[in-house]
Amino acid sequence: MTDYPELRFGAGLADQPERWPVSASETVHETGRVISVRCDTIEPPSGTSFVRDVVVHPGAVGVVALDENNRMLLVRQYRHPVGYKLLEAPAGLLDVQGEQYRLGGERELWEETATKAADWRILVDAFTSPGLTNEAVRIFLARDLSPAPESFERVHEEADMETVWAPLLDVVAAALAGHLQNPILIMGALAAWTALNGPGFETLRPADSPWPAKDN
Repeated sequence: MTDYPELRFGAGLADQPERWPVSASETVHETGRVISVRCDTIEPPSGTSFVRDVVVHPGAVGVVALDENNRMLLVRQYRHPVGYKLLEAPAGLLDVQGEQYRLGGERELWEETATKAADWRILVDAFTSPGLTNEAVRIFLARDLSPAPESFERVHEEADMETVWAPLLDVVAAALAGHLQNPILIMGALAAWTALNGPGFETLRPADSPWPAKDN
């Protein structure tokens, strides 16, 4: 076995912020909706510059909403780029200027499922495709659920969305079997299952914890 360095939790097992110099940058495409595409010329420490296209994205939040029986609240939504109706956790863009991340999660849970939650914690933070886009996602755990007093009028893909319950154990099993493919659902369900059967939900980060990927 190759003698590589070993990293441990609290001792180097963490991503490191770093920004290499950019000698040229140009926005080559802008939709006016969600994304734009930027072309950057990067100057690495090796001294040989290279060009990368970056999909600029506002970021997103997702919500693993669990009831008292650890059933997960899911929506089934049509996704045109992949040609599937995917089972997903409630989720959406951080497209409200200045909105706090937890409030974004509360908004998405209400808009997509007409549900509210009293207990909020953070499960995981992730970059969805760091070789291509700066999109960052924060996935919350929401518990102590109750119906919202009013519902949101859905449009476009969300107009035909259905809401279902599924036991968390079954969601994890379906993801490992390849039956579920939405990344926020998979990351959130696996993280929730790990916390539930490991250190416990009480050890998760508070819902208002810093998010360096978006705050810096």
